[in-house]
Amino acid sequence: MGAKKVPLRQCIGCGEMKSKKEMIRVLKTADDTIEIDATGRRNGRGAYLCPSMDCWKKAVKSKGLERSLKMAIPKEVYETLEKEMEQFGES
Repeated sequence: MGAKKVPLRQCIGCGEMKSKKEMIRVLKTADDTIEIDATGRRNGRGAYLCPSMDCWKKAVKSKGLERSLKMAIPKEVYETLEKEMEQFGES
């Protein structure tokens, strides 16, 4: 039997491929709300970020989150997500 394949995801900030478990999933739900998915299993379109504020800033600047979730994101949502990101990772 072969080794189990580790699911990799690309960070929308830095573009690095990392294992799904190391990353934070930002989720667009069916009713177009955006939130952080701590479990990584909820339904909806997901975008992945490294748990660092550098990657968050790059993703915001390059509009990587908007591209991945295929929608425009209001400024207030970015501010809310940034507060949540600060709790997950180091600055």
